[in-house]
Amino acid sequence: MENNKNPKVDEFITKTQKWQEEFMKLREIVLSCPLNEEIKWGKPCYSYQKENIVLIHGFKDYCALLFIKGVLLKDPKGLLIQQTEHVQAGRQLRFSNVFEIESMESDIKSFIKEAIEAEKSGQEVELKKTSEYTIPEEFQNKLSKDPSLKTAFEKLTPGRQRAYLLYFSTPKQAKTRESRIEKYIPQILTGKGLND
Repeated sequence: MENNKNPKVDEFITKTQKWQEEFMKLREIVLSCPLNEEIKWGKPCYSYQKENIVLIHGFKDYCALLFIKGVLLKDPKGLLIQQTEHVQAGRQLRFSNVFEIESMESDIKSFIKEAIEAEKSGQEVELKKTSEYTIPEEFQNKLSKDPSLKTAFEKLTPGRQRAYLLYFSTPKQAKTRESRIEKYIPQILTGKGLND
């Protein structure tokens, strides 16, 4: 389906140092399905009727297809991987060479077809609400003592709030949690997220 190819993805693959051959094979397989190709988040992304289905990305030890709502897909062979414990919706298929991709071609196509069907049916991923995340005691104390900080934090988008809560609660030592919180208070007060 050559007509689906986006020149920006050609450029992305040409500039890629690692995984170039693997990316070309993944692209060929994905474009055999009725998806639109674009670049989003700096990666080749494939959508169905403007809804993101899957993207191709590479890491040091593997390249992957990331299914945006992969948690909704049936995975009897246990092929889909949750990147980290905090990833709620996305799931990856990981590859270390072209042979692995070729040997899984039918599985890849099945996952893509299922992901398209999930999108057509309007299935949504039930994401944890921000209120379900634990607020570290050190941050709760700051919010209680500083109404302007509390207001600024509440004005942030739910995703930004969750990112801060996860980042603040990760360290085991209170001292480290405290220093992280102190470092990011100015950013919260200006309405910025952790990675803005």
